[in-house]
Parts: sequence; C-alpha cells; structure tokens
Amino acid sequence: MTAPADTDTTVRPTIAEQVQAEVDRAIRRGALHVPPITLSDQSVGVTAKDVVFSVGTTRLYHYRPRVDEVYRVPVLVVTSLVSKPYILDLTPGQSLVEFLLDRGFDVFLVDWGVPRHEDRTLRLEDYVLEQIPACVKRVHEITGEPDVTILGYCLGGTLSAMYGAAFTDAPVRNWAFLTTPVDFTRMGMFSTWSDRRYFDVDRVVDTLGNVPGELIFMSFDMLKPAGRVAGQLRLIERARDDKFVRAFMLVDRWAADQIPFPGECFRQITKELFWENKLLRGELELGGRRIDLKAITQPMLHITAEHDHVVPAGASVDLSSAVGSTDREDVVLKGGHASLVAGGNAKYRLWPQLERWLATRSV
Repeated sequence: MTAPADTDTTVRPTIAEQVQAEVDRAIRRGALHVPPITLSDQSVGVTAKDVVFSVGTTRLYHYRPRVDEVYRVPVLVVTSLVSKPYILDLTPGQSLVEFLLDRGFDVFLVDWGVPRHEDRTLRLEDYVLEQIPACVKRVHEITGEPDVTILGYCLGGTLSAMYGAAFTDAPVRNWAFLTTPVDFTRMGMFSTWSDRRYFDVDRVVDTLGNVPGELIFMSFDMLKPAGRVAGQLRLIERARDDKFVRAFMLVDRWAADQIPFPGECFRQITKELFWENKLLRGELELGGRRIDLKAITQPMLHITAEHDHVVPAGASVDLSSAVGSTDREDVVLKGGHASLVAGGNAKYRLWPQLERWLATRSV
C-alpha cells in the first residue's frame, strides 16, 4: 500500500514577495495619512523630568537633579529625527541620562516627537535655525548659565553641528558627538539605496508627505539582513541570563519603534547631503547662512562605534578634521549604533569616557 500523494498545492509567497507586500502596505498607510503604529512601554524613559518648552511636537525636557550639587555647565542632549529618544533613557540601570544625573550633571533633552501629517513641510531650517536655538535659550533662562554643553546623538549630532556652524556666537562651551554622520557618501547601503539614478525622492515625498516609520524600520533591518537571526540565536544562548535578556529585548524594542520622517526634511537630506554631500564640502546653506563646520572652535569629543552598521565609521570619521576646534578628542569604542549608548557594556565603555571628558570642562 502506497502513501497518499501530497495534495497541498498552496503557492506560498517568496521572501521578496513578502517584503514587497510590507512595503506596499506601508506606502498605502502613508498615502492615506494613517497615524503610525508605535510601541509603548511604561518601563522605558521613566527618569523623572519636566517639559520646560514645547513647539509643535517638539518637547524640551529638564531632568530632575538626583544629587545636591551639579556641575555649572548644563548638558543639552539633541536626539535624532529618525528614532525615539528613549534609547538614551532606556530603563533604570540602563540609562545614559540617569548615569549623568547621578554624576552631578544638569541634563536637558530635545525630543522631536512623532511627526504628524501637517509636519511634512518641516525642513532643516526649522530644526537648526529655530528649534535648537529656542531650546538653548530656554536652558539659559532656567539655569542662568551663559553657555551649555551640547551632546548630539546620530542625526541629532549632525543637526547640532549645523547649528554650531550657522551661529558662530552660539553660547556653547563644549561639543560631544556620538555616532554622528557628516560624510553621506560613505553611509554604506543608505548611500546605495538613495542613489539619484534609482531613487525618486520627489515621488516618495510628494506621494506620502512624511516617510512612514515602517519603511524606516525596514531600511534599518535590511542594512544587516542576518542581524535579526544572529540576535535571536544569541538570545537563545543566553536565555538563562535574565539581565541580558531584558537589556536585549528593550534595545530590540526601541529599534522596531520607528516613527515617520518629515517629508521635506527627508527630501532635503537626500538631495543636499546624500547626493551632493554639501555639509562636508562646506557648501550647505540654510536660511541664507553658510554652514561651515570650521566655525565650530569649542572643545569637542567625537565618539564612534566600531561595529556601527547604521552610521559606519567612515561616515563620521571626518567630523574631527572638518571642525575648527584645536581641543578635540577622537574615541573609537566597541559596540554598535544602539549598544554604544545603551548596551550592557555601555556603562563600562562609553559612560565613563563621557563623564571624564565632561567633568573637566563643566566647572
């Protein structure tokens, strides 16, 4: 007696077809201006803080001091437009913000918020020439101190550098840049995907307004196709390590919690930075102001991650030579884009380096 023949004739979609379906779904949601689906977790971003300034979706937070005496120069953290800022205040015990507060720093943070459909017209000028200066002014009003230290993470560092280059009299005492891109021709796969020969950025922005968060997440995920599988295998190997599992899942959750990107700013970054590399070449102009990084002359700390696949070292390495600072320090640390600031080893690698450098320049 022979076994019955397999009668399953189901045609299953290929991986490419599944990816295309997800892209199509994200585009449809964006074109219809459906509010983004985002994750939330009450255990992240919980360090005590107050909103001390707001404009549109942007919020300026002032974290409540945790020690009696603080350093004179306040620290203003400028975060990326691409992702939510809670990677810097991930969870108690795994928070760069918490660490700085415990070490006596007066910490403020710019949260750009989740862009709405009406925010699709925002440009670099809005962030660099208006919102960052307004936040710096508010920090001055609250603290009474004449200057600040600006700590920029990822694209937040790029925006901060543009601000410093636009305002040569900016009240900034120090600059600290973490994984900050300035050479957009060396952004790895991002540079390839945004090649003007293949990427119609005008069609994307004109159709969608804001670039959907689902597309942002997918682009990050495809930078390292095997990364998610490798991560899951590592998670299985250390499944009995509760501390590792929790840290891994929180960082992974943040990576998936992507938000839309303001359309006009996305168009501007694609054309003027990815296509023309105007920032590094000193040819970028915002609101009639020339953005020349040589105008930055204050002390500068420049930290890159050795295994950063989002902002490769080559994309940020030229920042140090592009600025006019004579007091500058370049540090390369083990870690990836997120693990550098919030991974299990961040408290042994990045955080002490940052404290040491800031402490001598914040009194």
